[in-house]
Amino acid sequence: MAAGGKRGWWEDYREKLLPGLLDLAEMEQNATAIRTAQVSHLPGLLQTADYARLTFLQNVPEPSPPHVEHLVSHRIKRQEVLYRQSPVPYTAIIHEAALRMEFGGRSLTRKQLEHILAMGERERITVLVIPFSAGIFPGAGQTVTYAEGQVPQLDTVQLDTEHGAMFEYADAQLDRYRTFMRRFEAMALDASASRGVIHTIVNDL
Repeated sequence: MAAGGKRGWWEDYREKLLPGLLDLAEMEQNATAIRTAQVSHLPGLLQTADYARLTFLQNVPEPSPPHVEHLVSHRIKRQEVLYRQSPVPYTAIIHEAALRMEFGGRSLTRKQLEHILAMGERERITVLVIPFSAGIFPGAGQTVTYAEGQVPQLDTVQLDTEHGAMFEYADAQLDRYRTFMRRFEAMALDASASRGVIHTIVNDL
């Protein structure tokens, strides 16, 4: 509705990917701000193509090579919201566990973390780290992305599940995940200290 019926780039994937992935791209494109909380994975909007490709290869059943490339190109195109003339304000709250997983080996992990450090320097992007020392965390490790709309009633929550993306719109669910995000952010280090943690991990690789 906000786009006035204009066809989005994600429609090119209509016959190639699950509808939930197209809805996710549209949600991000129209959001006025995006926050995500990640415990065991790195945020899709901050992933390199090589890292993303390896994550998709872990799907069960394993997708075909052409399908993997469709998934990767879709994920990278989603990142346009961080590079456009007026980038969407984006906050990524990442648990130290996700940062320390040597996914794809040390070299790939190092390049991925260096990419996150570089993205954290960009306008309107904030990367916050929850250290192991913070202790127990809310949400049982579930990946949550909270997209703000033009008004609170248009906010949307996207959850990752084994069966694909799930979306929440109901007021009670929005209130729940607003609380979740506030708690998660309160546990995190500030941006400067978070960069220090990531630099330490990179130096250890």
